[in-house]
Amino acid sequence: MPSELEDRTFELIAGDASLDLVNTLDWRFRQSGTEELIGSYGELIGFCERSGVLTAKQARSLRREVSASSGEKVLRAARELREAAAELLYAELEERKPGAATIIKLERMFKDAHQQQRLRRGEMGVRWDWREGEIEPELPLWILALRAEALMTSERLQEVRECGNPECRWLFLDTSKNHTRRWCDMKICGNRMKARRFKALRRVEA
Repeated sequence: MPSELEDRTFELIAGDASLDLVNTLDWRFRQSGTEELIGSYGELIGFCERSGVLTAKQARSLRREVSASSGEKVLRAARELREAAAELLYAELEERKPGAATIIKLERMFKDAHQQQRLRRGEMGVRWDWREGEIEPELPLWILALRAEALMTSERLQEVRECGNPECRWLFLDTSKNHTRRWCDMKICGNRMKARRFKALRRVEA
C-alpha cells in the first residue's frame, strides 16, 4: 500500500464520524448523479484519520502494511456499512421502517466489530481495546461500525437532521440551542438556497 497521505479534503460537519461517513457519498439525491468521496483504501484511511477515528500512528501503519487487495476488500465493506447506515438514518428521518435486510446487515457488522475487541486493564480501570500488537486492514471498518452502533442505540439518534437542500441532504447532529439548524453548512447550502429563493421571488415580482 502506498504510504503517501491522501490529500482529499473532507467536510467534517456532522458532529459524528458515522454521519460524516454517510456524507462521503456526496449529492446522494441529485438527479444528475452522486459523487464518491472515498475512492480508495487510502482515502478511507485519510477520512478516518481526519475525523479522529484513527490515530496518526495507526494511519501510518495501515498505509505502510496493508496490501492493495486487502485494502480494496475493506473499502467495499466500508461502503456497505455506509449505505446500510444511510438507509436506517434516512428511514428514521422520513418516519418509515428500514428494510429488514438493512437491520440484519448492520447487526452482523456490529457483532463482527465487537468480536475483535479485548477487555484490558489499564490505569483507569478496564476498557475495551483492539488486539495488541496487530494492525488489521479492517480496523477502520470496525471502529466506524462501533461509532455507528453507538449513535443508533443512543438518544443522540433523535438529534440527527438532514440539510435543507433537497439535493444535498447531508446528515448532522443538531446540537443548536433550539434545535433549529437547517443546513449542513451555512456557507455552502444555506447561502445557495437563500440565493435560489431570492431569484425565485424576483421572478414572481417581475
